Amino acid sequence: MGGWAVHRGLGSGRSPRLQPARRGTRGDKAEDKEWILVTKLDRLIKDMKIKSLEELYLFSLPIKESEIIYFFLGASVKDAVLKIMPVQKQTGAGQQTGFKAFVAVGDYNGHVGLGVKCSKEVATAIREAIILAKLSIVPVRRGYWGNKIGSPHTVPCKVTGRCGSVLVQFIPAPRGTGIVSAPVPKKLLLMAGIDDYYTSARGCAAILGNFPKTTFDAIRTYSYVAPDLWKETVFTTSPD
Repeated sequence: MGGWAVHRGLGSGRSPRLQPARRGTRGDKAEDKEWILVTKLDRLIKDMKIKSLEELYLFSLPIKESEIIYFFLGASVKDAVLKIMPVQKQTGAGQQTGFKAFVAVGDYNGHVGLGVKCSKEVATAIREAIILAKLSIVPVRRGYWGNKIGSPHTVPCKVTGRCGSVLVQFIPAPRGTGIVSAPVPKKLLLMAGIDDYYTSARGCAAILGNFPKTTFDAIRTYSYVAPDLWKETVFTTSPD
């Protein structure tokens, strides 16, 4: 009858610590099985017509199976549970209690994703959130502060994200500054491969549901093209 709603009466009310990133992901056992080709995109990847994840982003091809991410990124993909919270929904038989999991996925080299899923069991919520996080993986543009020496280490410019009442801004920082941030943005941007930045947050950032969504919205820096990247477009044929 209704959707899941946060139930504040359960638990101690304290936010749990972020779980450390694992070397593999909890979906490894499922992905070790033979990949069953379902879509046309799967066949193009298996036939090596598409050789990198960036080609999918270039032609805006939707990723509908998590095996595609595992095929390109492999064991470099790590996952971390940001928060598990109890939720409730009202049904004809009464209230049903479930759990909502927030999971971040990334390869620490320019790719990061965020997944949110509700389920009756914690393990099921985490497993399905990991799959959704892989399907939502996006490339992250990195940049420099000052001279362009060495590898990119910070955000390319001031970037802002919003979700609900929360507004967060990431500001480029000199190399060696480190991460000046709360634990949630710190985990997401570390997984994206960004090492130095300052953070400014406004609104009710204590709501850990909106905070990671705001961060994920801010670091999707490939959703726009800055003037210094304006080049003559060379159109190529889509592989799909």
